Amino acid sequence: MPNPFTPESSAALPGPEWLRQRRGTVLAGLDDVERPDADEEVWRYSRIGELDLSAFAPTAGPPASRPAAVPDLTAGAVAVVTVSDGWITSVEVDGGAPDGLFVGPVGELPDGDELYGATLEEPVDLFGHLNRAYGPEPLAIVVPDGLRVEGHVVVHLHVSGEGIAAFPRLLVRCGADSGVTVLEVQTSEDVEALVASVLEATVGPAGRLRHAVLQELSPRVWQLGHQEVHVHRDAGVELFAAGLGGDYARTRTDCRLLGRGAEGRITAAYFGDREQALDYRTFQEHAAPDTSSELLFKGALDGSARSVYTGLIRVRPEAVRTRADQTNRNIKLSPDAWAESVPNLEIETDDVMCSHASTVSPVDEDQRFYLESRGVPTVVAERLLLEGFFDEVLEAAPLPALADRLAAGLRTKLDRHDTLAGSAA
Repeated sequence: MPNPFTPESSAALPGPEWLRQRRGTVLAGLDDVERPDADEEVWRYSRIGELDLSAFAPTAGPPASRPAAVPDLTAGAVAVVTVSDGWITSVEVDGGAPDGLFVGPVGELPDGDELYGATLEEPVDLFGHLNRAYGPEPLAIVVPDGLRVEGHVVVHLHVSGEGIAAFPRLLVRCGADSGVTVLEVQTSEDVEALVASVLEATVGPAGRLRHAVLQELSPRVWQLGHQEVHVHRDAGVELFAAGLGGDYARTRTDCRLLGRGAEGRITAAYFGDREQALDYRTFQEHAAPDTSSELLFKGALDGSARSVYTGLIRVRPEAVRTRADQTNRNIKLSPDAWAESVPNLEIETDDVMCSHASTVSPVDEDQRFYLESRGVPTVVAERLLLEGFFDEVLEAAPLPALADRLAAGLRTKLDRHDTLAGSAA
């Protein structure tokens, strides 16, 4: 089968000259980039060996049709951006958006070439290189010093083409003492496709960034994402992820706390069923004194679904008085479901408070028996416990509308489980 990732398809992509040159530079070294292998620790337990890259091809342009809107999530937004098959197809900025907020193609910024790659100098894997070589013009969100944005920015990433490889890229820069909330919604038609997305975010001194991803891709889509976030002095970032869709969906998050007093919070909920695989890798680096991080991932698995969570908290020698907590909880609803949970600590200094915990188990039998003993039917009791299991994550959602939509998605998964459990009985 011919290779669809050709130099010609990369060279044909539009954008400013500096972006074209960067694509060419990455393309020239692409043959030397190692292919991911499940024997590598960062890919261990994954299904990466099943991916046939030759079955997908980068797109030459945006699709003719626009995806359906997501009105429940765009209410109150200061800007709504649509990214179709990796291409920015619309940018709608509310008339009441604050002066100085920039939302648009990176090429429209006078310093766009400096923003691109400021956080992520080198891609971490093959898909990051492909994103640079075959991605259309990235979207940039820039918040100047001192601006706290009321409302939120919605980025709707939609995939509609059969057999396409989409490479969206989002660049976020929060200036000193600034703040913004960004919500990415990932949807697709019922197609077989590959989505390799990248987020680069920088949070300046005393800045605040809240970023969330709601992944609702169709069951035949492969999603491979990377998030690189740098947090500076007295700044904070809240990263939120919700994984419901996809065939194989993987996100790697690198959160680097680079300034004294920086804070990072990462929260996720995921629910896999049928034959889905949901894969999360986190790297929390403490590289300055008095930094703190908190991670909470909760997942449920049904059918023959699989999940992977591997996380590393790394505390550098200079990061004294670090506080870091890492927790991953998984509930198996089927004997054929499988979850791997591997939290790790790497501490290079004294005077720290760090912890990690993980569990993989069925629904708690004692709690279920307690409800059953008070007349609650078994299916209902199990559902109540599962809904309560996710409450802690829902409360951490940066927007009530996002929590509502995630709760609805979880209920849909539970409805399917209840139906299967009822028919089996």
